[in-house]
This record gives sequence, structure tokens and C-alpha cells, in this order.
Amino acid sequence: MTYLGIDLGTSGLRALLISQDGQAIGAAESHYSVSHPHSGWSEQDPAAWIVALEAAIGQLRAAHPEFSQLKGVGVAGHMHGATLLDAGGHVLRPCILWNDTRSHVEAARLDSTPDVRALSGNIVFPGFTAPKLEWVRHHEPDMFARVAKVLLPAAYLNFYLTGRYVADMSDSAGTSWLDTGARRWSTELLKAGHMRPDQMPDLVEGSQPAGTLKPELAARWGVSRDVVIAGGAGDNAAAACGIGALSEGQGFVSLGTSGVLLAARDGYAPAPETALHTFCHAVPDRWHQMGVMLSATDSLNWLSRMTGRKPADLTTALGSQLKAPGRVRFLPYLSGERTPHNDADIRGSFTGLGTDTTVEDLTQAVLEGVAFGLRDSAEALRATGARLEALFAIGGGAASRLWVEMIATVLGVDLILPKSGEFGAALGAARLGLVAATGQPVEAVMTPPDTGSVISPARDLGAAFDHAYRQFRAAYPALKAIQ
Repeated sequence: MTYLGIDLGTSGLRALLISQDGQAIGAAESHYSVSHPHSGWSEQDPAAWIVALEAAIGQLRAAHPEFSQLKGVGVAGHMHGATLLDAGGHVLRPCILWNDTRSHVEAARLDSTPDVRALSGNIVFPGFTAPKLEWVRHHEPDMFARVAKVLLPAAYLNFYLTGRYVADMSDSAGTSWLDTGARRWSTELLKAGHMRPDQMPDLVEGSQPAGTLKPELAARWGVSRDVVIAGGAGDNAAAACGIGALSEGQGFVSLGTSGVLLAARDGYAPAPETALHTFCHAVPDRWHQMGVMLSATDSLNWLSRMTGRKPADLTTALGSQLKAPGRVRFLPYLSGERTPHNDADIRGSFTGLGTDTTVEDLTQAVLEGVAFGLRDSAEALRATGARLEALFAIGGGAASRLWVEMIATVLGVDLILPKSGEFGAALGAARLGLVAATGQPVEAVMTPPDTGSVISPARDLGAAFDHAYRQFRAAYPALKAIQ
């Protein structure tokens, strides 16, 4: 038997086929574009997701005969997107994506509404789904009046696969309509956003069946008609399933364009005032919390563009030996910041520059600034009682061993580099499909990957980085005062 994981990303879709024992058989990718009709807007045509899915399926079928043994599918998707459907299930307008900021006024109004934070467990960010619908209500009232269902991107693919309106808990927790502690739609939150319960999809856990593959798709794909579609997950919850982070003390640091520090939680401990995201996990009776910084490797990529040097060349020039923090400080707020500041307007800065400052000094400062931004998230997580023990380090930035050692030192935890192979959101989605189809225990399926190496903090530099972090924290109020 085989199982399929679909990772619906912002710029492309990845499909991963795995075997009964969880080993990767093959993968396929297909890409699409994002539209930016106005400054701060970010939209996508859901039809492009279907084209990409069918293209990926075609690649897998052609390359891997095992595809015909498909028994389960899981979908992971970029969160918060508003896909609006009419009563006939037709898409009304392009999906408003997670990084669209047009609804900042509506988000602020919802966030200040009594009990919204208490019920949802989160600040209402402009990227969340509820303020997007408020924007549509204010600016496209005729469109709003036709909305029969609102689906997140992953739920829209579930609808395409099953013909049912079904969403999972982890993805739905990012809407500001879900009672995240009770794991159900909140009538109070829906009312605050001028929405109705009948406009919401049914809720299931991510590892539970959401339906079966539609007969016409089963026939076209050359598979049996009993293929189970799992509830699925938001992208970070799926990545946690792929890395085996299900329980207290488990988590990961993701060094991608943005930076994520995620901790699995056995209980519900929201702290919206910290700008942490507190979401349901993709498996029952578990949650996860994560701090998000908006410019992680994007900060290094920015310096690369400014200097004309490749990111890898910039980090290689620093050598392999971790040094004490330099004089130059970098605040990595190139696109604003989430955790802990919730400040879309703040912008980054260098301080401590001199005539003797080199490109290497700037690179060191950028790496330190990102590490300190991740520590902001770590401090917020620890304040909720989260245990940050050994964490996996994933994402493109984790290719720099020096950077990983710096982050380990700043966070004060061991960071684990997994062996090469599959351990991301597509694997997590495939594992959810396997559990939904077979009923196996999630703990038996969602295990950690093999360890490639463990990077421990440089104990002799811990005090120096602690001091530099305090300077970093003190710089934000001063920067805010002049911007």
C-alpha cells in the first residue's frame, strides 16, 4: 500500500509518495504564481492549485507504478487564506493569502473586541482569515453576500478530492473563528466577524478521515475507490508531524525565508500578549505554539543583494569557528515583525558601524540578529511553560553549521541536524493520510528522523551572547521611537 502527502505551498505544490513503512518512494513538484494587484495585496487563483496537483499526480503515476496501490492522502497547506465559494461550490474570487495585509484595520477592530483573544487564543493578525472576510464585507459587499462557504487552501483541496467541506483543527485555528481550546467553531467569534456557522466547513482532526476520493478522480488516477482523505494540517503542524514533534519538549527551529520556533504542547496554554501563535496540533488532544520572525534567511538574502555576494559565500567567509558577538548590531525587521512585537511597520537597522566595518562584520551581525530574533520567540515560549530541550534545525539556513551553532548558543539548547531525506510538511501530510487510512497510532507513525549530528551550545561564549541579546532587546524601543 502507498500513501500520498500534498504540500500546498505559496509558490508551488509538492506531492510525496511513501510506502506502508513510511519510506519515500518518489516526489513531484509543480509551480504557480502569486498576484499582487495593489501594494500589500497577495492573491492566488485556486484553479492553479488544481492544475498543479493534477500535474504532480501525472508525474508520480508515470514514474512510480506503486502509485496504483494508493490508500490514503493527506493535504498540508499554507494557512489563513480565504477561499470563498458560492452555494454551488464555485470560487467567487481569488484566494486572499496569508501574507496579504490589506485587512489591517479590520484586524485591529476584531483584536480589540471583547473575548476574541480569550476564545481564539491569539492576536488577530491582518494575515488571519476573519479580518479578510471583514474586508470583503466592507469593500466587496455584493461578493460577501454570495459567500456560502469559506475554505482554507488545504480544505479547498480536500473539497476537490472528496466533494465535502471539511477542514482540520490545526489549520482552522489560524482563522480567528475557532475556539482553539475547545477545538470547535465559536459562535461568538463568528458573530464578531459577521459570519454564520453554516458558512464553515465540518471539523475533523488532521489524522482522522475527512472523506474518500471522488470516484471520477479514482478512475482518472488509476486507483481504487476506497482511498481515504485525511483531515490534513496547516503547513507548520504538518512539518511537526514530519519531524515527529508531537509531545511536550519536542519541536524545531526552521530557518527559511521567515523563521519559526515551534514547540509541541500536551496542553493548551495561550499567551496572545506575546504574539505567539497557539494552534491546535494536527493530532487529537495536542496543541502547538510557535514564534514567528518575518525575515530570517531573508535577512541574509537581503545582505547578499546589497553586497553582490552569494549567501553561502558570506557565511563561508566567517570561517568555521564561532566567535564572540561583534560590535555591529542588526535588527532583522526588514518586513516588520510578529513575535514578540506584533509590529507590521517597524523596519530594521544596523548600529555600531565604523570606518573599519567590513562585510564580514555585517554578515556576523545579520546572523546574530536572526538568532536573537529566534530567542525572542524562545523566551515567549518559556514564559508559557514550554520545555525547549533538543530541537531539530531545518530549512535552508540550517546548511550553515556556524549559524546553527550560534543559534544553539543563543537559545541554550542542543540543535539536531537530521540526516538527509524527507522530514518536512509533505512527509507529515503523507503520515496523516497513512494514519487516517490504517488507524495506526500517531506515535508509531510520526517518529523523528535519524540524527545526522547534534550541535551543542558553545558554553564558553554563552555569557557574551546573553549580554549581546540584552543589548538587542534594548534597541527595539529606541528604534521604534525614531520611526
